[in-house]
Amino acid sequence: MKIILLISVAFLINVHTDEAFAGKLFVSNERDNTVTVIDHESLKIISTIPTGRRPRGLITSIDGREVFVCVGDDDRIDVIDVEKLKVVRTLDPGPDPELLDTDPSGERIYIANEDDAMVTVMKATDGEILAQIPVGVEPEGMRVHPDNHITVATSEETSMAHFIDNETLELEDNILVDTRPRHAEYTRDGKQVWVSSEIGGTVSVIGVENREIIKKISFDIRGIRSELIQPVGMRMSKDGKYAFVALGPANHIAVVDTKTYEVKKYILVGQRPWHIEIHPDGSKLYVANGLTNDMTIIDVASLKATQSVPVGRLPWGIAFAK
Repeated sequence: MKIILLISVAFLINVHTDEAFAGKLFVSNERDNTVTVIDHESLKIISTIPTGRRPRGLITSIDGREVFVCVGDDDRIDVIDVEKLKVVRTLDPGPDPELLDTDPSGERIYIANEDDAMVTVMKATDGEILAQIPVGVEPEGMRVHPDNHITVATSEETSMAHFIDNETLELEDNILVDTRPRHAEYTRDGKQVWVSSEIGGTVSVIGVENREIIKKISFDIRGIRSELIQPVGMRMSKDGKYAFVALGPANHIAVVDTKTYEVKKYILVGQRPWHIEIHPDGSKLYVANGLTNDMTIIDVASLKATQSVPVGRLPWGIAFAK
């Protein structure tokens, strides 16, 4: 009886531990001034967290304990505790933060200040500003390289990808891309950075070392006018074979082969997919649909949309936390 009891208790402890560390999805709702928190297994809403005005880009800290949310109209970053599910502190990054990224160590945050044509670099712990780097007009996209030697920012009005040296915190290169670049994403091997151009309707594939454009990827969806195909958010599959590109008013996610640069499939989702996130195990893709106020879940193995989950009004960004 004692052995059976001990086994039962151990089983219950393990179950409780798994539940405690169950994954959560955090979706910023630009119009509601909230972040919706969803259990990634049941896909039920756990909480709706009030934030400052116009929450947009958000990212999970490296240790998984916090989510940093750009609150553009209040010129700050709200920091959400993943366990407490509330804003526990704020950081001052300068005017109108839009997108951000953290370095692999989790020590620094790189923030695009849209109204100030700057990239602000600050300490994640206390918000100490380490640098403010001038870039093009209306910076938005922000990605730190996996080995932490560079950061790429995109500027919408200047139509450029800016390469920043992470050691000197100075601007190194400016690469002209198509009109209104919105997002930057590295391939899994770190050799390329892909930059989406919303109005240009393309994705530019840039070599990280030589800073040259290798390929410009265009999109063509039967029955949809070309001007409605507006690439914004991107993510790479875990195995590195595919890039997933949100196409805005075209209401589709493009699946692009990262070796041939050919579009393998278009997946229909909600209206105006904005930013996307991939599950850490690579099995699912999550899509924030701005105009239908929901999130589409895509099964990566079958490349099919499987479910839609209601969130707040004008969902913008998604972050995953364990």
